[in-house]
Amino acid sequence: MVEQMKEHAMGNSSETMRGVFAAVLTPLHSDLAPDHIRMAQHCQWLLANGCDGLGILGTTGEATSFSVAERMGVLEGLAAAGVPLAKSLPGTGAAAFPDTVELTRHALDMGVGGVLMLPPFYYKGVDDDGVFAAYAEIIERIGDPALRVYLYNFPQMSGVLLSMDVIARLTDRYPGTVVGIKDSSGDVGNMLAMIDQFPGFAVFPGSESAFLTVLKAGGAGCITAASNVSAPVAQRVYSAWVKSAEVDDDAQALLVALRAAITAYPLSAGLKALMARHFGDPGWERVRPTLTLLDEVTRDSLFGAVDQTSYRLPPMMP
Repeated sequence: MVEQMKEHAMGNSSETMRGVFAAVLTPLHSDLAPDHIRMAQHCQWLLANGCDGLGILGTTGEATSFSVAERMGVLEGLAAAGVPLAKSLPGTGAAAFPDTVELTRHALDMGVGGVLMLPPFYYKGVDDDGVFAAYAEIIERIGDPALRVYLYNFPQMSGVLLSMDVIARLTDRYPGTVVGIKDSSGDVGNMLAMIDQFPGFAVFPGSESAFLTVLKAGGAGCITAASNVSAPVAQRVYSAWVKSAEVDDDAQALLVALRAAITAYPLSAGLKALMARHFGDPGWERVRPTLTLLDEVTRDSLFGAVDQTSYRLPPMMP
């Protein structure tokens, strides 16, 4: 199977995804089930307003709070609403690797552009051999040469660090399958080292504060929570550099200011509060336990911080 995947991978480097991706929020019904209609509308709005792609069911999207069936249902709901899943990178990582296999197979069947894959994350202090073995087991069980894996490095949340050694072993064994990474570690030096050591490997920082530095070094774009709000600004930064090797200083300053304002508050709940205000839809605020709603004082403080940037979100789609 490994040799078949290597043969299929020849010449496929152009298939890696690039650009501005939002780590998409997952709106909920009153019973806390995923709201497919609101989510599809939000995804279409993001694609119309600066996003090149969609990071569905990641940390910001509360993915680990949903069952396997619910996560599959989200993709099916988006597809039914006409959201182009070829532009999506759904999170398929789970604590139990058979769940990751099931979610990833389903995502491939739905026609996604790739998957964003956390390592199994319950056990802490695991060594590189264990992390490599987990990814290898998942990839081998799926056994599909169409698979494109973007690793997800978020050790602050997962407790598992994806080391340079693990990435080297995975890209060597599965070239054209393990094609990129979202790095939410905040370690810009590590991201730059990945770009230098693994030519063609798509490196996406998970923070606007690292975006331009990584982009100028050859990074693929960004996958960020704040892009639920700031995607038009991130696209200005991305396009200026990619098209003209220029820095849009005004856009960069606004992007960093928005990031600072938003991340000073609980991220998923805060972003949902901003969406609720913008869309005039209080139902947008719902989060799944263990997350909680913002209280009125915190909500008003967040709104004030964002408003002080003078940024205004794009209008709702007709």
